[in-house]
Amino acid sequence: MNQKKILVTGGAGFIGSHLCERLLKEGNEVLCLDNYFTGSKSNIVHLMDNPYFEVIRHDVVHSFHVDVDEIYNLACPASPVHYQYNPIKTIKTSVMGAINMLGLAKRVKAKILQASTSEVYGDPHVHPQPESYWGNVNPIGIRSCYDEGKRCAETLFMDYHRQNGVKIKIVRIFNTYGPKMNPADGRVVSNFIVQALKGEDITIYGDGTQTRSFQYVDDLVEAMIRMMNSADSFIGPVNTGNPGEFTMLELANLVLELTNSKSKLVFKPLPSDDPKQRKPDISLAKKELGWEPKIALKDGLIKTIEYFDTILK
Repeated sequence: MNQKKILVTGGAGFIGSHLCERLLKEGNEVLCLDNYFTGSKSNIVHLMDNPYFEVIRHDVVHSFHVDVDEIYNLACPASPVHYQYNPIKTIKTSVMGAINMLGLAKRVKAKILQASTSEVYGDPHVHPQPESYWGNVNPIGIRSCYDEGKRCAETLFMDYHRQNGVKIKIVRIFNTYGPKMNPADGRVVSNFIVQALKGEDITIYGDGTQTRSFQYVDDLVEAMIRMMNSADSFIGPVNTGNPGEFTMLELANLVLELTNSKSKLVFKPLPSDDPKQRKPDISLAKKELGWEPKIALKDGLIKTIEYFDTILK
């Protein structure tokens, strides 16, 4: 097997750290770039002894020069708590980061994958969401720094591909969970698990009937690697998510059951621009990548709860 030199931006983050680990296991040389805004050294410390792993503290808002074969561009705060904390920083990371990494890919003739998001669909009028759906996004809302930043990044990827022949891949990631999630990231899975383990009230926004689809991080990493290794003619975008659809109430009750928690459910108003439904149509991923998620929500939650139980002690 030919060893590849692979750059992962946001490599110390939740998803990035799992990706780095998998790429190293496959015998690649991995360069992890992170500014630690939301990433953490604790996510990658176990990889530090690997001679084929290198970490550089760097912000993708600034250009970066290195000779690599492939680039996975994951750098960007991905939870509302973090991306709304500094919205200007968030959109700069998406847009300037894409420009800088695409510029690098163009110079060194590397293949580059963009970690886009289901948030490009906004609060969808089409259900489930196929890649052909253009979305329903509020361009001036409190979430738009993330949604529109990712939409603009997709535009840049397509334009660099059409204008400069850069080899690109775009994946649209739906809700993902698993070990190494930040306990304070404000995402629903980590929120519910942390609250249940601490015996605190479980906070449900709205009436709990809004739905989400949850994919375990290992399934996502598999999809990303398959996408990177797919034919150059297939550039995406392609949905990567679990089409199993659950209400917030169903998720909360499953977490309570698995943690044996006595926490009570409390209801609060739904935040602005929060989507009511989210479910991927993954028929394109099945057809082009031979991929579909393998890990059921209950099984993935058990592993995630074990992780949180360890770090919260």
